[in-house]
Amino acid sequence: MQIQAVPPSLQRPFQPPFSLGFPFKPCFPTPTKHAPTNNSSFILYSRFLHSVRSLAATAEEVVIDNEEQGFVNIGYISSVHGIQGEVRVKPATDFPQLRFSTPGRRWLKSKVLGGESIQQVELDEGREHPGLKSWILKFRGIDTVEQAKMLIGATLLVTDEDRPELEEGEFYTHDLIGMRVFMKENGKLVGTVMNVFNSGANDLLQVVLDSSFDMLNKSGKSRSAEIDASDQLVLVPFVEAIVPDVDMKRREMHITPPKGLLELNLRFDERSKKERRQIEWKERKKFQKHLIAAKKKLVEMEQQHVFHGFQCGEKDQWSLLSHQIVGTNSKLLQNALQSLEQPAKRWKVAELVTAIEAKLISSIQISEEHFLKGSETKLFRDIQNKGVELMSEGKMAIVILFNNKEHQGSISDFNMVEHEAIDTSVLHMFQKIKDCVSVPLILVSSAQQIQSLRNLFTSNNYFEFDSEKVWFLEEEKLPVVGSLPEGQNKYKILMKSPWEILQSPVGSGGLISLFSKHSIADNLIDMGVDYIEFCCPSEKMAGGNSLLLGLINSREAKIGIQISPKIADLEEKFDMIFAMDLVKKLTKQNNKLQFDAIPKTHSFVEKVDNEWVTVTSSRPNSYELSCSIYNSLNACPLDKVCLVEVRE
Repeated sequence: MQIQAVPPSLQRPFQPPFSLGFPFKPCFPTPTKHAPTNNSSFILYSRFLHSVRSLAATAEEVVIDNEEQGFVNIGYISSVHGIQGEVRVKPATDFPQLRFSTPGRRWLKSKVLGGESIQQVELDEGREHPGLKSWILKFRGIDTVEQAKMLIGATLLVTDEDRPELEEGEFYTHDLIGMRVFMKENGKLVGTVMNVFNSGANDLLQVVLDSSFDMLNKSGKSRSAEIDASDQLVLVPFVEAIVPDVDMKRREMHITPPKGLLELNLRFDERSKKERRQIEWKERKKFQKHLIAAKKKLVEMEQQHVFHGFQCGEKDQWSLLSHQIVGTNSKLLQNALQSLEQPAKRWKVAELVTAIEAKLISSIQISEEHFLKGSETKLFRDIQNKGVELMSEGKMAIVILFNNKEHQGSISDFNMVEHEAIDTSVLHMFQKIKDCVSVPLILVSSAQQIQSLRNLFTSNNYFEFDSEKVWFLEEEKLPVVGSLPEGQNKYKILMKSPWEILQSPVGSGGLISLFSKHSIADNLIDMGVDYIEFCCPSEKMAGGNSLLLGLINSREAKIGIQISPKIADLEEKFDMIFAMDLVKKLTKQNNKLQFDAIPKTHSFVEKVDNEWVTVTSSRPNSYELSCSIYNSLNACPLDKVCLVEVRE
């Protein structure tokens, strides 16, 4: 295993190396109040007809205001490289080639004696290090490891004047913040752009409402005149169809939001500002309580190394780590770690087919053509009609897990408002289940895709589903752990950075955990739901499987599965229906979920002798903890399982 040094403790104050014998021109010290205007926003945005593309997928260029001059944050020095005075830089820019390979003046910002100091330095050369997603730079006069070490933790800057010229339709975040927003149809002032950030698939404007703007409350009525609408925040997708006009000279933009879009994410209530502040204070106290409890759980699991990031970095980074700690499902993690010594039984299509042949599982076979177009057999028609009847009565809920590569690409286009701009396969998927609009719908995806899903449903009138019966949930994740146990059955959580836990999706089995966490099953029972369909959709399978529903009902089974012999991996495209009483049983036995430890190769950071180092390996050095929904077969007698086998 190769260990390479990267970010040491960033708490070490940067000391201007005036005494090291190399030219280092001082610029001007600045107090700490001059912080980046927008530490969390993604900077460069491009708007095109029917599409929007962020040129800053994972980076940012933040303008730092200064009394004499503005600067742009392009990265930070994370470690030294080699013995010739080279340093490694983590990029925070959309133009790394320009910023790091073009020689010339740069500036370094560091914390000194409670304030900030900005020093000028000359870049001689730079080259990319693709493996670690960083750049290796050589500054003039920095020729030894000792000199280079004194630069670690400094932020690399260029002047605001050096920002590249953008093409038509492209904007910097810093230029959008502060612009006034008007309704295009009537010219009414909506508010002011307070922030711009990226939700994973689309760019969003965070607009603070003007007190004069007449918004509807959650009941659809106009707000009372005495209720102050100022300080209310709404999110507006930064796409051509919603923001058609941006006037940089007048610093204003005009929007044409679909009906209900502004109210969708409006934090609107009729409580006074004082009451809202009290609620926010209580929420902060509640979060702190959860953080203390979560940290206690990690200590009990001997994972306190996760807290090392609190000893360095800045407020935003501490906040990221805090939210990740609180968001870690410690019970699920503990259960997963305990199952590492006894891997779960993985069901395969061949095993199910064998069970069918042994008459342990009842099944029906149907051709793919008849399954898609409808069977000519009366028995199959009767079963399918029974399923349609149950769905029309709202007896089944549909859970869709967007976790495969096919739909990850499609979801990236969910922010498009006009139908022709939305990925056709995704639209086709929802069109296929449009006859199921009476059923509750639970959509599960990554955190980056949640807002995109919401936007898609809002823009398409929820595809005629009842908006009160649609849930948007983030997929369950668990930390990645090292593959070498430290002590008896103790696996170490790995860190992506000092402030970010390395995580991976749990898999389809995480759906059961989500149902338990959010009490979904109880809500569905109150709605009269008797069955739940869990599926990972494809072009041919989109949920609303009436044949499978009718079969599980007619056979009085607890689990119904649709399989195809040509699909080797059941996790790839699964479609299962559970009786609600079995789902309730599984959620109560959530601590008995079985996990697989999947060997993977990951780069991660760890603290060694008060220095942060990056660990890389050419061999699997970690485990991703995965759980399959097919593990539920271990909790159900096979005579209570039925299958629909779709053959070519």
